[in-house]
Amino acid sequence: MKTAPAPWVRLVALPPPTIKNNTADADRLVAELAKALPAKTVDIGFDLDLLRQLPALVRQSGYRLRCTLFRKRDRWILTGISGADDARTVAGLAVDLGTTRVVLRLIDLATGTALAEHAFDNPQAAVGPDVLARIHHAETPAGLRHLHALIINGLNGAIDSICRTAGLRPKDISAVTVAGNTCMTHLFLGLEPRWIIREPYIPVINRPGVLRASDLGLRVGPFGRVLVFPNIGSYFGGDLIAGILFSGLHQREDTAILVDVGTNAEVVLGNRDWLIGCAGAAGPALESGVTRMGMLAGPGVVDRVSIDPATGAFDIHTIGDETPRGICGSGVIDLAAQLFLHGMIDIRGKLVPARCGDRLKIIGDIRHFVVVPAAQSASGGDLTISQADLDSLIRSKAAMYTILETLTMTVGTNLGDLNAFYVAGTFGCFINPRSAIAIGMLPDLPPERYVPIGNSSLEGAALVLTSASAIDEVDRIRDRITYLELNVNQDFMNRFSAAKFLPHTDVGRFPSVQPG
Repeated sequence: MKTAPAPWVRLVALPPPTIKNNTADADRLVAELAKALPAKTVDIGFDLDLLRQLPALVRQSGYRLRCTLFRKRDRWILTGISGADDARTVAGLAVDLGTTRVVLRLIDLATGTALAEHAFDNPQAAVGPDVLARIHHAETPAGLRHLHALIINGLNGAIDSICRTAGLRPKDISAVTVAGNTCMTHLFLGLEPRWIIREPYIPVINRPGVLRASDLGLRVGPFGRVLVFPNIGSYFGGDLIAGILFSGLHQREDTAILVDVGTNAEVVLGNRDWLIGCAGAAGPALESGVTRMGMLAGPGVVDRVSIDPATGAFDIHTIGDETPRGICGSGVIDLAAQLFLHGMIDIRGKLVPARCGDRLKIIGDIRHFVVVPAAQSASGGDLTISQADLDSLIRSKAAMYTILETLTMTVGTNLGDLNAFYVAGTFGCFINPRSAIAIGMLPDLPPERYVPIGNSSLEGAALVLTSASAIDEVDRIRDRITYLELNVNQDFMNRFSAAKFLPHTDVGRFPSVQPG
Protein backbone atom coordinates (compact mmCIF):
# COMPACT_ATOMS: atom_id res chain seq x y z
CA MET A 1 0.00 0.00 0.00
CA LYS A 2 1.07 3.62 -0.52
CA THR A 3 2.30 5.12 2.73
CA ALA A 4 3.46 8.39 4.24
CA PRO A 5 6.46 8.48 6.61
CA ALA A 6 5.60 7.97 10.25
CA PRO A 7 5.82 11.06 12.48
CA TRP A 8 6.71 9.13 15.63
CA VAL A 9 9.90 11.13 16.36
CA ARG A 10 9.74 14.95 16.25
CA LEU A 11 12.21 17.71 17.11
CA VAL A 12 10.64 20.84 18.59
CA ALA A 13 11.97 24.12 19.96
CA LEU A 14 9.96 25.76 22.73
CA PRO A 15 9.92 29.50 23.33
CA PRO A 16 11.45 30.11 26.79
CA PRO A 17 8.94 31.35 29.36
CA THR A 18 8.81 35.02 30.27
CA ILE A 19 6.66 37.16 32.51
CA LYS A 20 4.58 38.00 29.45
CA ASN A 21 4.55 34.40 28.18
CA ASN A 22 4.01 32.35 31.31
CA THR A 23 2.22 29.42 29.63
CA ALA A 24 2.75 26.08 31.38
CA ASP A 25 5.59 23.89 30.13
CA ALA A 26 3.24 21.14 28.97
CA ASP A 27 0.96 23.57 27.16
CA ARG A 28 3.88 25.14 25.30
CA LEU A 29 5.12 21.69 24.30
CA VAL A 30 1.69 20.68 23.02
CA ALA A 31 1.41 23.92 21.02
CA GLU A 32 4.74 23.30 19.27
CA LEU A 33 3.98 19.64 18.61
CA ALA A 34 0.64 20.66 17.11
CA LYS A 35 2.52 22.64 14.49
CA ALA A 36 4.77 19.68 13.69
CA LEU A 37 2.22 16.89 13.55
CA PRO A 38 0.12 16.07 10.44
CA ALA A 39 -3.27 16.85 11.92
CA LYS A 40 -5.52 19.89 12.12
CA THR A 41 -6.59 19.22 15.69
CA VAL A 42 -4.06 17.65 18.02
CA ASP A 43 -4.95 16.01 21.30
CA ILE A 44 -1.73 15.00 23.06
CA GLY A 45 -1.63 13.01 26.28
CA PHE A 46 1.14 12.53 28.85
CA ASP A 47 1.72 9.87 31.45
CA LEU A 48 1.96 11.52 34.85
CA ASP A 49 5.51 10.23 35.47
CA LEU A 50 6.67 11.71 32.16
CA LEU A 51 5.02 15.01 33.03
CA ARG A 52 6.98 15.05 36.29
CA GLN A 53 10.24 14.94 34.29
CA LEU A 54 9.25 17.73 31.92
CA PRO A 55 10.36 20.89 33.81
CA ALA A 56 13.93 19.67 34.26
CA LEU A 57 14.17 18.28 30.72
CA VAL A 58 13.08 21.45 28.93
CA ARG A 59 15.55 23.59 30.88
CA GLN A 60 18.50 21.21 30.71
CA SER A 61 18.04 20.89 26.94
CA GLY A 62 17.78 24.63 26.31
CA TYR A 63 14.12 24.23 25.34
CA ARG A 64 15.04 22.02 22.35
CA LEU A 65 13.44 18.60 22.64
CA ARG A 66 13.21 15.29 20.83
CA CYS A 67 9.74 13.89 21.38
CA THR A 68 8.60 10.34 20.71
CA LEU A 69 4.90 9.82 20.09
CA PHE A 70 2.34 7.18 19.23
CA ARG A 71 -1.35 7.34 18.40
CA LYS A 72 -4.53 6.00 19.88
CA ARG A 73 -7.17 6.83 17.27
CA ASP A 74 -7.36 10.67 17.29
CA ARG A 75 -5.24 11.06 20.41
CA TRP A 76 -1.46 11.37 20.31
CA ILE A 77 0.47 9.91 23.23
CA LEU A 78 3.87 11.20 24.27
CA THR A 79 6.02 8.13 24.94
CA GLY A 80 9.38 9.79 25.53
CA ILE A 81 11.19 13.13 25.79
CA SER A 82 14.89 13.91 25.66
CA GLY A 83 17.16 16.71 24.53
CA ALA A 84 17.19 17.43 20.80
CA ASP A 85 20.87 16.43 20.66
CA ASP A 86 20.14 12.92 21.99
CA ALA A 87 21.55 10.57 19.33
CA ARG A 88 20.27 7.33 20.84
CA THR A 89 17.99 5.30 18.59
CA VAL A 90 14.29 5.35 19.39
CA ALA A 91 12.94 1.95 18.38
CA GLY A 92 9.65 0.26 17.63
CA LEU A 93 8.98 -3.46 17.76
CA ALA A 94 6.69 -5.34 15.38
CA VAL A 95 5.47 -8.74 16.58
CA ASP A 96 3.86 -11.56 14.63
CA LEU A 97 2.23 -13.46 17.49
CA GLY A 98 1.89 -16.91 15.95
CA THR A 99 0.39 -19.97 17.57
CA THR A 100 3.52 -21.97 16.74
CA ARG A 101 6.20 -19.35 16.16
CA VAL A 102 6.63 -15.73 17.24
CA VAL A 103 8.63 -13.35 15.04
CA LEU A 104 9.91 -9.89 16.01
CA ARG A 105 11.36 -7.02 13.98
CA LEU A 106 13.10 -4.04 15.56
CA ILE A 107 12.69 -0.76 13.68
CA ASP A 108 14.29 2.69 13.98
CA LEU A 109 11.25 4.93 14.43
CA ALA A 110 13.05 8.02 13.12
CA THR A 111 14.13 6.48 9.81
CA GLY A 112 11.90 3.42 9.38
CA THR A 113 15.00 1.24 9.01
CA ALA A 114 14.78 -2.39 10.11
CA LEU A 115 17.49 -3.01 12.72
CA ALA A 116 17.15 -6.70 13.56
CA GLU A 117 14.83 -9.71 13.50
CA HIS A 118 14.38 -12.53 15.98
CA ALA A 119 12.10 -15.57 16.19
CA PHE A 120 11.29 -18.14 18.83
CA ASP A 121 8.88 -21.02 19.31
CA ASN A 122 5.74 -19.98 21.16
CA PRO A 123 6.30 -21.33 24.69
CA GLN A 124 2.57 -21.96 25.05
CA ALA A 125 3.09 -24.97 22.78
CA ALA A 126 4.29 -26.82 25.89
CA VAL A 127 0.68 -26.63 27.09
CA GLY A 128 -0.91 -27.53 23.76
CA PRO A 129 -0.03 -27.29 20.06
CA ASP A 130 -3.26 -25.59 19.05
CA VAL A 131 -5.63 -22.91 20.26
CA LEU A 132 -8.25 -25.41 21.39
CA ALA A 133 -5.89 -27.11 23.85
CA ARG A 134 -4.76 -23.74 25.18
CA ILE A 135 -8.30 -22.49 25.67
CA HIS A 136 -9.14 -25.62 27.64
CA HIS A 137 -5.99 -25.09 29.74
CA ALA A 138 -7.05 -21.49 30.35
CA GLU A 139 -10.22 -22.81 31.99
CA THR A 140 -8.25 -24.68 34.67
CA PRO A 141 -7.29 -22.97 37.95
CA ALA A 142 -4.51 -20.44 37.22
CA GLY A 143 -4.39 -21.73 33.62
CA LEU A 144 -5.02 -18.36 32.00
CA ARG A 145 -2.43 -16.67 34.21
CA HIS A 146 0.04 -19.43 33.26
CA LEU A 147 -0.50 -18.99 29.51
CA HIS A 148 -0.26 -15.21 29.78
CA ALA A 149 3.00 -15.47 31.72
CA LEU A 150 4.47 -17.91 29.19
CA ILE A 151 4.04 -15.56 26.24
CA ILE A 152 4.99 -12.39 28.12
CA ASN A 153 8.14 -14.01 29.54
CA GLY A 154 8.96 -15.38 26.10
CA LEU A 155 8.57 -11.96 24.54
CA ASN A 156 10.68 -10.27 27.22
CA GLY A 157 13.47 -12.77 26.62
CA ALA A 158 13.24 -12.18 22.88
CA ILE A 159 13.26 -8.41 23.41
CA ASP A 160 16.51 -8.73 25.36
CA SER A 161 18.02 -10.82 22.55
CA ILE A 162 16.96 -8.60 19.65
CA CYS A 163 18.13 -5.47 21.48
CA ARG A 164 21.55 -6.99 22.11
CA THR A 165 21.80 -7.82 18.40
CA ALA A 166 21.02 -4.20 17.49
CA GLY A 167 23.16 -2.65 20.24
CA LEU A 168 20.11 -1.15 21.97
CA ARG A 169 18.43 -1.44 25.36
CA PRO A 170 14.85 -2.65 25.87
CA LYS A 171 14.00 0.76 27.31
CA ASP A 172 14.85 2.28 23.91
CA ILE A 173 11.65 0.71 22.54
CA SER A 174 8.74 3.15 22.76
CA ALA A 175 6.14 1.46 20.52
CA VAL A 176 5.12 -2.16 19.96
CA THR A 177 2.66 -3.50 17.40
CA VAL A 178 1.23 -6.99 17.82
CA ALA A 179 -0.66 -9.00 15.21
CA GLY A 180 -2.04 -12.42 16.10
CA ASN A 181 -5.14 -14.55 15.82
CA THR A 182 -8.04 -13.93 18.17
CA CYS A 183 -7.05 -16.58 20.70
CA MET A 184 -3.36 -15.60 20.78
CA THR A 185 -4.38 -11.96 21.25
CA HIS A 186 -6.60 -12.88 24.19
CA LEU A 187 -3.86 -14.92 25.87
CA PHE A 188 -1.37 -12.10 25.28
CA LEU A 189 -3.75 -9.71 27.01
CA GLY A 190 -4.65 -12.19 29.75
CA LEU A 191 -8.31 -12.22 28.66
CA GLU A 192 -10.68 -15.15 29.11
CA PRO A 193 -10.86 -17.04 25.76
CA ARG A 194 -13.54 -19.55 26.83
CA TRP A 195 -16.39 -18.20 24.71
CA ILE A 196 -14.35 -17.93 21.51
CA ILE A 197 -14.90 -21.64 20.82
CA ARG A 198 -18.49 -21.92 22.04
CA GLU A 199 -21.55 -20.90 20.05
CA PRO A 200 -22.20 -18.09 19.31
CA TYR A 201 -18.37 -17.68 19.39
CA ILE A 202 -17.89 -14.39 21.22
CA PRO A 203 -14.48 -12.87 22.08
CA VAL A 204 -14.01 -10.58 25.09
CA ILE A 205 -12.97 -7.69 22.84
CA ASN A 206 -12.52 -7.02 19.15
CA ARG A 207 -10.60 -3.73 19.40
CA PRO A 208 -7.94 -3.86 22.13
CA GLY A 209 -6.47 -0.63 20.73
CA VAL A 210 -3.39 1.00 22.22
CA LEU A 211 -2.36 -0.08 25.73
CA ARG A 212 0.47 0.66 28.16
CA ALA A 213 3.26 -1.86 27.71
CA SER A 214 3.83 -1.87 31.47
CA ASP A 215 0.23 -2.97 32.07
CA LEU A 216 0.93 -6.09 30.02
CA GLY A 217 4.25 -6.84 31.70
CA LEU A 218 6.39 -6.05 28.65
CA ARG A 219 9.83 -4.73 29.55
CA VAL A 220 10.28 -1.88 27.07
CA GLY A 221 10.44 1.89 27.54
CA PRO A 222 8.68 3.07 30.72
CA PHE A 223 6.07 5.02 28.74
CA GLY A 224 5.91 2.58 25.81
CA ARG A 225 2.63 1.77 24.11
CA VAL A 226 1.37 -1.42 22.46
CA LEU A 227 -1.00 -1.41 19.49
CA VAL A 228 -2.84 -4.73 19.30
CA PHE A 229 -4.37 -5.34 15.89
CA PRO A 230 -8.15 -5.81 16.08
CA ASN A 231 -9.92 -9.07 15.32
CA ILE A 232 -13.20 -9.76 13.55
CA GLY A 233 -14.45 -13.10 14.80
CA SER A 234 -13.50 -16.16 16.79
CA TYR A 235 -10.92 -17.33 14.24
CA PHE A 236 -10.37 -14.18 12.15
CA GLY A 237 -7.71 -12.20 13.93
CA GLY A 238 -5.42 -9.23 13.72
CA ASP A 239 -2.80 -11.24 11.86
CA LEU A 240 -5.03 -11.33 8.80
CA ILE A 241 -5.91 -7.65 9.10
CA ALA A 242 -2.15 -6.97 9.15
CA GLY A 243 -1.86 -9.14 6.04
CA ILE A 244 -4.58 -7.20 4.24
CA LEU A 245 -2.81 -3.97 5.14
CA PHE A 246 0.51 -5.20 3.76
CA SER A 247 -0.88 -6.80 0.60
CA GLY A 248 -2.91 -3.74 -0.38
CA LEU A 249 -5.89 -5.99 -1.14
CA HIS A 250 -8.20 -3.36 0.35
CA GLN A 251 -7.00 -0.82 -2.21
CA ARG A 252 -7.42 -2.95 -5.36
CA GLU A 253 -10.01 -2.03 -7.98
CA ASP A 254 -10.45 -5.67 -9.04
CA THR A 255 -11.40 -8.50 -6.70
CA ALA A 256 -8.60 -10.61 -5.23
CA ILE A 257 -8.15 -13.10 -2.41
CA LEU A 258 -5.66 -13.48 0.43
CA VAL A 259 -4.96 -16.78 2.17
CA ASP A 260 -2.83 -17.11 5.30
CA VAL A 261 -2.36 -20.69 6.41
CA GLY A 262 -0.92 -21.59 9.79
CA THR A 263 -2.68 -23.49 12.54
CA ASN A 264 -5.88 -22.28 10.84
CA ALA A 265 -6.59 -21.11 7.31
CA GLU A 266 -7.68 -17.49 7.29
CA VAL A 267 -9.08 -16.12 4.05
CA VAL A 268 -10.31 -12.72 2.90
CA LEU A 269 -11.86 -11.83 -0.45
CA GLY A 270 -12.55 -8.36 -1.77
CA ASN A 271 -11.36 -5.07 -3.18
CA ARG A 272 -11.41 -1.36 -2.31
CA ASP A 273 -15.22 -1.38 -2.00
CA TRP A 274 -15.88 -4.48 0.14
CA LEU A 275 -14.17 -7.30 2.03
CA ILE A 276 -15.49 -10.63 3.29
CA GLY A 277 -13.51 -13.07 5.38
CA CYS A 278 -13.67 -16.38 7.15
CA ALA A 279 -11.40 -18.88 8.86
CA GLY A 280 -11.33 -22.61 9.37
CA ALA A 281 -9.20 -25.51 10.55
CA ALA A 282 -7.22 -26.35 7.41
CA GLY A 283 -3.76 -25.74 8.76
CA PRO A 284 -2.44 -28.88 10.50
CA ALA A 285 -1.60 -30.60 7.22
CA LEU A 286 0.52 -27.64 6.28
CA GLU A 287 2.59 -27.50 9.45
CA SER A 288 3.81 -30.52 11.38
CA GLY A 289 0.53 -32.22 12.20
CA VAL A 290 -0.19 -34.35 9.15
CA THR A 291 2.48 -37.03 9.52
CA ARG A 292 4.78 -38.54 12.11
CA MET A 293 7.78 -37.35 10.11
CA GLY A 294 6.26 -33.90 9.69
CA MET A 295 8.02 -30.86 11.11
CA LEU A 296 8.45 -27.16 10.61
CA ALA A 297 10.81 -25.98 7.89
CA GLY A 298 14.46 -26.28 8.87
CA PRO A 299 17.79 -27.86 7.83
CA GLY A 300 17.37 -31.41 6.58
CA VAL A 301 13.59 -31.09 6.18
CA VAL A 302 12.16 -32.25 2.85
CA ASP A 303 10.54 -29.27 1.15
CA ARG A 304 10.28 -30.47 -2.48
CA VAL A 305 9.49 -33.84 -4.03
CA SER A 306 9.28 -34.91 -7.66
CA ILE A 307 9.12 -38.22 -9.50
CA ASP A 308 10.81 -38.83 -12.84
CA PRO A 309 7.98 -39.91 -15.19
CA ALA A 310 10.34 -42.09 -17.22
CA THR A 311 12.18 -43.95 -14.47
CA GLY A 312 9.93 -43.50 -11.44
CA ALA A 313 12.93 -42.26 -9.44
CA PHE A 314 12.23 -39.91 -6.54
CA ASP A 315 14.05 -36.58 -6.42
CA ILE A 316 14.02 -35.46 -2.77
CA HIS A 317 15.19 -31.93 -1.92
CA THR A 318 15.91 -30.85 1.64
CA ILE A 319 16.45 -27.42 3.13
CA GLY A 320 20.19 -26.79 3.26
CA ASP A 321 20.75 -29.91 1.10
CA GLU A 322 21.25 -31.91 4.29
CA THR A 323 20.39 -35.57 4.90
CA PRO A 324 16.59 -35.96 5.18
CA ARG A 325 15.18 -36.02 8.71
CA GLY A 326 11.52 -35.06 8.16
CA ILE A 327 9.11 -33.27 5.87
CA CYS A 328 7.36 -29.88 6.03
CA GLY A 329 4.08 -28.67 4.58
CA SER A 330 5.31 -27.86 1.08
CA GLY A 331 7.02 -31.25 0.91
CA VAL A 332 3.86 -33.08 1.99
CA ILE A 333 1.82 -31.30 -0.70
CA ASP A 334 4.45 -32.03 -3.34
CA LEU A 335 4.58 -35.68 -2.26
CA ALA A 336 0.80 -36.14 -2.37
CA ALA A 337 0.60 -34.47 -5.78
CA GLN A 338 3.34 -36.68 -7.20
CA LEU A 339 1.83 -39.86 -5.75
CA PHE A 340 -1.53 -38.97 -7.28
CA LEU A 341 -0.19 -37.91 -10.67
CA HIS A 342 1.80 -41.17 -10.91
CA GLY A 343 -1.06 -43.41 -9.82
CA MET A 344 0.36 -44.41 -6.43
CA ILE A 345 -2.71 -43.06 -4.67
CA ASP A 346 -6.21 -43.07 -6.11
CA ILE A 347 -8.87 -40.37 -6.22
CA ARG A 348 -9.76 -41.10 -2.58
CA GLY A 349 -6.15 -40.63 -1.52
CA LYS A 350 -5.74 -44.36 -0.87
CA LEU A 351 -2.39 -46.03 -1.55
CA VAL A 352 -2.44 -48.35 -4.58
CA PRO A 353 -0.28 -51.42 -3.75
CA ALA A 354 0.24 -52.43 -7.37
CA ARG A 355 1.79 -49.04 -8.19
CA CYS A 356 3.75 -48.51 -4.96
CA GLY A 357 5.96 -51.59 -5.31
CA ASP A 358 8.55 -52.19 -2.60
CA ARG A 359 7.97 -48.69 -1.18
CA LEU A 360 4.77 -49.98 0.42
CA LYS A 361 5.12 -51.37 3.94
CA ILE A 362 2.63 -52.58 6.52
CA ILE A 363 3.41 -51.19 9.97
CA GLY A 364 0.99 -52.05 12.75
CA ASP A 365 -1.70 -53.12 10.23
CA ILE A 366 -1.50 -49.70 8.54
CA ARG A 367 -0.11 -49.11 5.07
CA HIS A 368 2.93 -46.85 4.89
CA PHE A 369 4.71 -45.40 1.87
CA VAL A 370 8.49 -45.12 2.20
CA VAL A 371 9.50 -41.65 1.11
CA VAL A 372 13.15 -41.87 2.18
CA PRO A 373 14.68 -45.33 2.80
CA ALA A 374 16.53 -45.88 6.07
CA ALA A 375 19.94 -45.91 4.37
CA GLN A 376 19.37 -42.36 3.09
CA SER A 377 17.78 -40.76 6.17
CA ALA A 378 19.38 -38.85 9.01
CA SER A 379 17.68 -41.05 11.61
CA GLY A 380 18.79 -44.36 10.13
CA GLY A 381 15.12 -45.38 9.83
CA ASP A 382 12.62 -45.17 7.02
CA LEU A 383 10.83 -41.85 6.62
CA THR A 384 7.28 -42.86 5.76
CA ILE A 385 3.85 -41.40 5.24
CA SER A 386 0.98 -43.58 6.40
CA GLN A 387 -2.49 -44.05 4.99
CA ALA A 388 -3.80 -42.25 8.08
CA ASP A 389 -1.47 -39.33 7.28
CA LEU A 390 -2.80 -39.16 3.74
CA ASP A 391 -6.39 -39.29 5.01
CA SER A 392 -5.62 -36.30 7.26
CA LEU A 393 -4.14 -34.43 4.33
CA ILE A 394 -7.24 -35.11 2.24
CA ARG A 395 -9.46 -33.65 4.95
CA SER A 396 -7.25 -30.57 5.29
CA LYS A 397 -7.01 -29.95 1.57
CA ALA A 398 -10.78 -30.38 1.26
CA ALA A 399 -11.32 -27.87 4.04
CA MET A 400 -8.96 -25.40 2.36
CA TYR A 401 -10.67 -25.61 -1.02
CA THR A 402 -14.14 -25.52 0.53
CA ILE A 403 -13.30 -22.38 2.49
CA LEU A 404 -12.25 -20.69 -0.76
CA GLU A 405 -15.27 -21.97 -2.67
CA THR A 406 -17.77 -21.03 0.03
CA LEU A 407 -16.39 -17.52 0.34
CA THR A 408 -16.46 -16.78 -3.39
CA MET A 409 -19.90 -18.31 -3.93
CA THR A 410 -21.30 -16.26 -1.04
CA VAL A 411 -20.64 -13.08 -3.02
CA GLY A 412 -21.62 -14.52 -6.40
CA THR A 413 -18.18 -14.80 -7.96
CA ASN A 414 -16.03 -17.70 -9.14
CA LEU A 415 -12.54 -18.71 -8.13
CA GLY A 416 -11.52 -18.64 -11.78
CA ASP A 417 -12.35 -14.92 -12.00
CA LEU A 418 -9.68 -13.89 -9.50
CA ASN A 419 -6.74 -12.01 -11.02
CA ALA A 420 -4.57 -12.15 -7.90
CA PHE A 421 -4.33 -14.84 -5.25
CA TYR A 422 -2.12 -13.66 -2.40
CA VAL A 423 -0.62 -16.50 -0.36
CA ALA A 424 0.93 -15.54 2.97
CA GLY A 425 3.19 -17.18 5.52
CA THR A 426 5.57 -20.09 5.12
CA PHE A 427 2.83 -21.77 3.10
CA GLY A 428 3.01 -18.97 0.56
CA CYS A 429 6.79 -18.82 0.42
CA PHE A 430 7.49 -22.50 -0.20
CA ILE A 431 4.40 -24.13 -1.66
CA ASN A 432 4.42 -25.12 -5.32
CA PRO A 433 1.05 -23.90 -6.64
CA ARG A 434 1.00 -26.65 -9.27
CA SER A 435 1.20 -29.29 -6.54
CA ALA A 436 -1.57 -27.66 -4.48
CA ILE A 437 -3.72 -27.49 -7.61
CA ALA A 438 -3.01 -31.15 -8.44
CA ILE A 439 -4.53 -32.35 -5.17
CA GLY A 440 -7.39 -29.84 -5.28
CA MET A 441 -6.21 -27.69 -2.40
CA LEU A 442 -6.06 -24.48 -4.45
CA PRO A 443 -8.15 -23.59 -7.53
CA ASP A 444 -6.85 -24.32 -11.00
CA LEU A 445 -5.60 -20.84 -11.85
CA PRO A 446 -2.59 -19.88 -13.97
CA PRO A 447 0.49 -20.02 -11.71
CA GLU A 448 1.32 -16.36 -12.31
CA ARG A 449 -1.85 -15.33 -10.46
CA TYR A 450 -0.45 -16.79 -7.24
CA VAL A 451 1.51 -14.08 -5.39
CA PRO A 452 3.56 -15.15 -2.34
CA ILE A 453 3.82 -12.30 0.19
CA GLY A 454 5.80 -13.93 3.01
CA ASN A 455 5.08 -13.15 6.64
CA SER A 456 2.36 -10.62 5.95
CA SER A 457 1.37 -10.50 9.63
CA LEU A 458 4.83 -9.25 10.59
CA GLU A 459 5.02 -6.96 7.55
CA GLY A 460 1.68 -5.37 8.39
CA ALA A 461 2.69 -4.87 12.02
CA ALA A 462 5.95 -3.28 10.85
CA LEU A 463 4.13 -1.03 8.39
CA VAL A 464 2.31 0.71 11.23
CA LEU A 465 5.68 1.64 12.74
CA THR A 466 6.95 3.14 9.49
CA SER A 467 3.89 4.82 8.03
CA ALA A 468 1.54 7.54 9.20
CA SER A 469 -1.27 6.39 6.92
CA ALA A 470 -1.03 2.69 7.82
CA ILE A 471 -2.22 3.16 11.39
CA ASP A 472 -5.36 4.87 10.08
CA GLU A 473 -6.00 2.01 7.66
CA VAL A 474 -6.11 -0.68 10.38
CA ASP A 475 -9.51 0.32 11.77
CA ARG A 476 -10.85 1.17 8.33
CA ILE A 477 -9.99 -2.33 7.10
CA ARG A 478 -11.55 -3.90 10.17
CA ASP A 479 -14.77 -1.93 9.78
CA ARG A 480 -15.21 -2.99 6.15
CA ILE A 481 -14.92 -6.74 6.67
CA THR A 482 -17.99 -8.94 6.75
CA TYR A 483 -17.21 -12.11 8.69
CA LEU A 484 -18.66 -15.42 7.51
CA GLU A 485 -18.96 -17.93 10.37
CA LEU A 486 -18.24 -21.37 8.89
CA ASN A 487 -19.00 -23.30 12.07
CA VAL A 488 -22.73 -22.92 11.42
CA ASN A 489 -22.63 -22.92 7.60
CA GLN A 490 -24.42 -26.00 6.19
CA ASP A 491 -23.34 -25.21 2.62
CA PHE A 492 -19.75 -25.50 3.78
CA MET A 493 -20.30 -29.03 5.07
CA ASN A 494 -22.01 -30.12 1.83
CA ARG A 495 -19.19 -28.77 -0.33
CA PHE A 496 -16.58 -30.21 2.02
CA SER A 497 -17.81 -33.76 1.32
CA ALA A 498 -17.48 -33.18 -2.43
CA ALA A 499 -13.92 -31.90 -2.03
CA LYS A 500 -12.62 -35.01 -0.25
CA PHE A 501 -11.46 -36.52 -3.53
CA LEU A 502 -8.42 -35.86 -5.73
CA PRO A 503 -8.59 -33.31 -7.10
CA HIS A 504 -12.38 -33.07 -6.62
CA THR A 505 -15.55 -35.00 -7.42
CA ASP A 506 -16.06 -32.46 -10.20
CA VAL A 507 -12.82 -32.99 -12.15
CA GLY A 508 -13.92 -30.34 -14.63
CA ARG A 509 -12.85 -27.73 -12.11
CA PHE A 510 -9.25 -28.86 -12.54
CA PRO A 511 -8.65 -29.17 -16.30
CA SER A 512 -4.87 -28.89 -15.95
CA VAL A 513 -4.63 -31.93 -13.64
CA GLN A 514 -3.94 -35.05 -15.69
CA PRO A 515 -3.08 -38.05 -13.47
CA GLY A 516 -1.18 -40.92 -15.06
